[in-house]
Amino acid sequence: MKFKMRKLTALLVLLMLSQAFAAGSSMAASSATKYRVYQNDASLKEFATEKQAIAYAQSFAYSHVEQIAGRVWVWDNFPRYKVYQGGASNPKWEYRTYEQAQAAAKQLGQVHIRDLQQPGWVYESYAKFQLYQGENTKNSWGFATLAAAKKEAANWGNAHIIKRSTNEWVWDNVTAAQKKEQRAGKAVYTITKDGGQISGTKTYAYLYDAVQAAAKQEGSEVTNTAKGKVVFSNVRSYEVQQNGKTVKAFISMEAAIPFAKKYAGADVVYNNVVWWTNKPYLSVYQNDKIIKSVHTKESAVTLAKSYANATVRNADGRVLWSNVTKLIYMGWNGSSNSQTILGHVAGTQGLDIDSPTWFELGDASGKLNDMSDAATASTLKAQGILVMPLLHNQFDKKMTSAFLANSAAQSAFINSLVTKLAALRVYGLNIDFEEVAGTDRASYTAFVKALTKAVHAKGMKVSIDLPRGSASWNQATAYDHTALAGIVDTIIIMAYDEHWSTGPEAGSVSSLAWAEEGVKQFLDYGIPRKKLMLGIPFYVREWKLDNSGALISNRAIYMKEVPQLIKDTNAVATPDVASGQTKYTYVKDGFTYVFWAETASTVQARINMAKKYDLAGVAAWRLGYESADLWTMMLRLK
Repeated sequence: MKFKMRKLTALLVLLMLSQAFAAGSSMAASSATKYRVYQNDASLKEFATEKQAIAYAQSFAYSHVEQIAGRVWVWDNFPRYKVYQGGASNPKWEYRTYEQAQAAAKQLGQVHIRDLQQPGWVYESYAKFQLYQGENTKNSWGFATLAAAKKEAANWGNAHIIKRSTNEWVWDNVTAAQKKEQRAGKAVYTITKDGGQISGTKTYAYLYDAVQAAAKQEGSEVTNTAKGKVVFSNVRSYEVQQNGKTVKAFISMEAAIPFAKKYAGADVVYNNVVWWTNKPYLSVYQNDKIIKSVHTKESAVTLAKSYANATVRNADGRVLWSNVTKLIYMGWNGSSNSQTILGHVAGTQGLDIDSPTWFELGDASGKLNDMSDAATASTLKAQGILVMPLLHNQFDKKMTSAFLANSAAQSAFINSLVTKLAALRVYGLNIDFEEVAGTDRASYTAFVKALTKAVHAKGMKVSIDLPRGSASWNQATAYDHTALAGIVDTIIIMAYDEHWSTGPEAGSVSSLAWAEEGVKQFLDYGIPRKKLMLGIPFYVREWKLDNSGALISNRAIYMKEVPQLIKDTNAVATPDVASGQTKYTYVKDGFTYVFWAETASTVQARINMAKKYDLAGVAAWRLGYESADLWTMMLRLK
């Protein structure tokens, strides 16, 4: 009976653990970020829900929200309408709705509104009639109707009105006596073209007579020779252009627009400024080469997605969307536990590749220890994360040597591993064989080559982790950098453990200068920049020293724990120029403790280092050691 009860109790415990694990996995998955906020084409922050993302995005101009998986566009606050005065506009004249744009346009006057998803104008308030007193006018004397112009003219003597679309003198209030008097005056109005009087034309005393004569001379002007002033013009200043070449010119905007509508990609240009256009507002580029111009952002983004290194830009040159290659962010989990893995990923933003510790070399016979989980792989892929499981050798030098000496064991191992990788449908494999004997250099390279060939045959990628080491002695290690670079897709520099746990002295896990020198050395091996990723630490090492300064012990501390440690111990900060970090010291129970802090600033410096040397990206050891807010900064640095 007791045996049965024990079995029942055990079953209940297993059931409870199973339910708790499932609930934990569900919570981790549900808290994972699914939506990313952009301003223009720059990433700002990620959120678990669409509602959260939109609420945040609303604080920024030219922002939009995408579902991370598949980069599905779900929301934006881009302007739809834009107000122009002449050919000029500014960001303050951009509006989401036509009603908003029209209200602003009515306040400004002498403007037009462009629907940014259509050709031409949807509203304009330019003057159709211009009032003059004699040969003088004002900007404020332009009117939409003849009646309005006449109303103002009633306040002035010797006034006339020109219809701007045809340049016709259509009305005046000059009396017969005034006309007679003006015609009897001194003749000062000549008909000119290109700066000189047109041959065969007369000089007039009355402006009306000169205007009528000029109307018969295409491209002519009326010049007051006494003042040296052009007082009327028939010059065809409104040019219809296509591909930068003038097709035809007109005396008014009203006359030019109907003609321009007959041509695709046409502009109406006045004084070298585009006033009207039927060119699409958006264009898709690949690198700096234009692919096509389109009217809607939906069409633009759809087209851009079909090209690598593509951008969507508006007519003002603003980049609104981009898939131009950016830094790759990879993170190791250091765990095979599904709940841990999903929790790690949920705390990130901009993570591209996740590497769970799923596979290990079990023994020298080629046994594969498999801790993978298909459901976790599927969950990560659904979140837009590439899965690249880590394979390690238990850091067992003796076992690894025996394995590398056994070709049959290697073949069996590779077959089992690649079969499982293919079944999981993951992005690829991350190889992390450490503590490999230097005498196994050739056999390790051959193993990596055979494994990579099999992985590639299934359409997957291979990355390999290599210690930063030193060019002065790397030739004595198991890692043939140049040969491996020609085999795998990516090499990750493990630029940490400069001062390791069993080392002889206290120091930084990864001083910035030491990490940068490692990058230079890997490049000197001839490894292509776009095959290199920089490994960065999310941890520090605290060293315990006695009164003589001798090392007693050390421990690893998570990066996220450092601020609390400083607070709890009142650790004293000292800038350390050599490491590029801040060194902290405190005393407890007669011992001195020292550590070099890893902070958001040092992580930023490492990311900028990857950018400086045009590397493919960075890889963090390990996820879960950092605070979640670090990823907002990292996302913006991509």
